[in-house]
Amino acid sequence: MVQKILIVDDDELLCDSLAEQLRVSGGYRVESCYTASSGLEVLAEKPIDAVLLDVGLPDMDGRSACRKMRDSGYHMPVLMLTAHDEEQDVVGGFDSGATDYITKPFRFRELLVRLRTHLRIHEKHEDTEYRIGRFRFQPNARRLVDKDDPKDKIPLTVKEASILKHLYRSHDKVVSRAVMLQEVWGYGKGISTHTLETHIYRLRKKIEDNVDEPSFLLTESGGYRLNVATPSKGSESSSESEQE
Repeated sequence: MVQKILIVDDDELLCDSLAEQLRVSGGYRVESCYTASSGLEVLAEKPIDAVLLDVGLPDMDGRSACRKMRDSGYHMPVLMLTAHDEEQDVVGGFDSGATDYITKPFRFRELLVRLRTHLRIHEKHEDTEYRIGRFRFQPNARRLVDKDDPKDKIPLTVKEASILKHLYRSHDKVVSRAVMLQEVWGYGKGISTHTLETHIYRLRKKIEDNVDEPSFLLTESGGYRLNVATPSKGSESSSESEQE
């Protein structure tokens, strides 16, 4: 699935140019903002896989913005962009929670390599989390954690975690049944749409208030869509730990 990058930089020319290069050369979806506050608003509304964050923003120091992101529970890679490379600036960036530090002017190819590397590491990291409504989705641990009640942990099977991950990556777009079967099962022998529907139903039983009227895992024409902004209340946690 296509990953989504958020660029926060008040240099509109650089921001727009970088966004275009990331779309064309990197194959990413890109969201652009020119202030820290607007960037934080985007993070609260949309799933973002990585942030390119300028230090010198008009409304807030980028390091303070990064700290706010971390304090709000965002774990994605944050690459700081700055015209200063003094030691104290670099240390300040890392202390605020930055993943990496890139000095302007930079070569796009270098930035792209670093971005891809951090995204790859983040995906494989045991503590990787994605925010989905009122849940913290931990794909590597295969569970959902209720943000309002951290003790409420909902275990997921391998396939359920994979389904959620692929729907999350679609960024609120409908994913067809055919694509889901290919991505999750690889069109294995004997796999049918009925298998997918069964897993979707089991997943809804774990996370929806009302399985018959889901507000979280939606059925759309031709496929399924994950409503990441809906604060769905998890149903009674399943104790299943089966793996497929």
